[in-house]
Parts: sequence; structure tokens; C-alpha cells
Amino acid sequence: MSQRLGRVRATAYPKLTLSLRVTGVRDDGFHDLDALVISLGQPHDVLEAYAVPAPGGVRVEIDRDSPEHVGIPTDHTNLAFIAAEKLLVRAGRSGHGVRIVLRKRIPAGAGLGGGSADAAAALLAVRRLLEVDVDDAGLLEIAAEVGSDVTFCLRGGAAWMRGRGELIEPLEWPSGLAFLVAVPPFRLATPDVYRAWDELGGPEATRRVPAPRRIVSLLPELRNDLEPAAEALEPRLVEFRTALEAATGRPAILAGSGSAYVVPVNAARDLPQLVTDVGRRLRVPVVGTTSVTRGVRVST
Repeated sequence: MSQRLGRVRATAYPKLTLSLRVTGVRDDGFHDLDALVISLGQPHDVLEAYAVPAPGGVRVEIDRDSPEHVGIPTDHTNLAFIAAEKLLVRAGRSGHGVRIVLRKRIPAGAGLGGGSADAAAALLAVRRLLEVDVDDAGLLEIAAEVGSDVTFCLRGGAAWMRGRGELIEPLEWPSGLAFLVAVPPFRLATPDVYRAWDELGGPEATRRVPAPRRIVSLLPELRNDLEPAAEALEPRLVEFRTALEAATGRPAILAGSGSAYVVPVNAARDLPQLVTDVGRRLRVPVVGTTSVTRGVRVST
């Protein structure tokens, strides 16, 4: 009989929506999407799950030394908390105690799916920690209940994401596509952006950005139908995007519902100098990153 683990560590990778079409509003109030999504290596969160003898249930803590710890909830509104609790209930293990410690590097309100990535990491880490008898299909069902993006974050890699996010069509994808991610000093709440999109009458994206060379056969242009709504809601985004494009000499695309903007870069070797130059000129957090093949990496 194997010895039960006392701790499991999971790295949660952000989700980048490379191209997003909003095709309508559903009867349940969610929006129908047709989106190309990928996992990025940076910035990533680290989740550590510990088995505790008492009390039973889930407890979430945020590492206060994390760069992005401010404003992250630790109660029942935290998606990692929700995911872990649903897993324990489904497995009939709700009497067990689980302590989750999050080290946050994925900024909240930037459109990079940090909360959903943490939820996916919690599902995989707690299953491994307690040897929970829930298979992959069961985890995917829980993921869809927790949030629209959690299903993709659980799988990771690259996919077409449809419906409200629960319909995933995995894609064969070239590894190591390079991107520069720049985060402005203001953030956006996803529900507010969708509400603005509704109030504007459901606009289509007014800009198209050339896709990276290695994926032009799959999708020649990138677009984001939420960009007009996000920029109407937060006009400073236009100035930020303009400055970012001037600093890189390349077009930028809004990450999901924002507020981060992403610049596709054809050669990863160009990233270090770009990060330095853009960080110096814009004085905001800037990350050079590449696409990865999974959404969560679990270790003991």
C-alpha cells in the first residue's frame, strides 16, 4: 500500500484567447463564443495542496509575497476553493481537510484566466493528494460547473473553444510560439465587459491582427469582438495599446476581456530585448512567453 502524500504542487498556466468571436447571447445569459485559445508558460501561478487532519473542508490562503496577491479572495468565491470543494463532495470525501496555498503571478482582471487556471490546478492537485476516485471525465464535468474557462485550463495546449467555453476541440499546435504580454495599471472585470458588449449592440471587432507565421494556415488573422466593448468601458486601453504598438513596432491584440494586451512575436529570440525595451518605455509589467502543451503541471 502506497504512502499517502502530504503535499502536492501544481503549476497553473494562463489561458490566452488568441482570437475571439462572440456569436450571440444564450437563454441562460451566457454568450456563445468561437475562440482560439492556447496555454502560455508565463506568468504562471503555483498552487500547493496540503492534507490536514482537521478541520474538514477546504481552506485557501494567498502567499502575501506573491506579486499579484492583492484583492484575491480566499472564501467561497475563489474558483480554486469552489473546484476543490466540488471534487470532495462528488467523491464523498468532504470530511477531509485540504489547505490550499496560492502563489499568484497571473494578474487578476487582465483576461489571462488566472482564476480558472487555479481551479483546474486545484482539481488535479487535490485528486492526486487524496487519491480521489474521480476520473478525467468526472473532472471535466466538475470543471464545466465551476466556470466557463476551467474546462480548457484543465486540458491546456491549444483548442477551439465554443459554446460558453465548455465545448473544446483540441488542436495540433506548433510548440513554442512567442508572445509579449503587457499589463496596464488598471484591470477589467469580465462581466462588466460582456455587459458593455450587450449595451453596445454586440459589436464585431474593428481591427484584425496578422496571425503568427506558423499558424496562418489555421487562422490568417486574429480578432477580438470584446475589444470595442473593453475600450469603450475603459478608454485608457486605446492609449495603452497605441503606446505598446509603438514600442514594439508590431500590432497587439486584447487578451480575452482585457486588460492585458498581447503582441505575437515571430522569433522567441527577439523576446528578451523587446521585454526590456517595452518595460522601460511603458513602465508596466511585461512578460516574454511561449505557448505550452498543457494547462497544469502536477508534481509532488
